[in-house]
Amino acid sequence: MRRLIRAVFVLVLLGAAGLAGFAYLGDLSPQQHEIRVPVVLDAR
Repeated sequence: MRRLIRAVFVLVLLGAAGLAGFAYLGDLSPQQHEIRVPVVLDAR
């Protein structure tokens, strides 16, 4: 039983480390592009 708990604990730690590493090293930045929209002002 102790081996099972230890194995689950190690897997949780490895998963957390992998998630943190992906968050810091993964390219999660959004793609940016310019959008031009004409604006009509109600000038009287």
